[in-house]
Amino acid sequence: MSDVSRLPVVVADEWDWQLEGACRGFDSSLFFHTDNERGFAREMRESRAKAICESCPVLKQCREHALSVQEPYGIWGGMGEVERRELFRRRRRAHDRPAVQADAQETPA
Repeated sequence: MSDVSRLPVVVADEWDWQLEGACRGFDSSLFFHTDNERGFAREMRESRAKAICESCPVLKQCREHALSVQEPYGIWGGMGEVERRELFRRRRRAHDRPAVQADAQETPA
């Protein structure tokens, strides 16, 4: 038997927001692309999924979850994969920038 003692404890209160999601009951393929989906077909599917997210009462919690775990796939909180990746990059650059600027200021000319 596997030792699960080191795994985090599931706390229902942290996941209950999912019960209120506007996406509940929809086919998950609306929110996640297939391997061969490209171009216009992907844009249309993502637009339909994001339209559902617009009226979602837990959009904020869903988005925060996806960002906190750096969810790589699907539409979460009204954001697609590309949007989240770009946000992660911007955050990384903003985080790294102050250190680079401080080093440049401390370096004598």
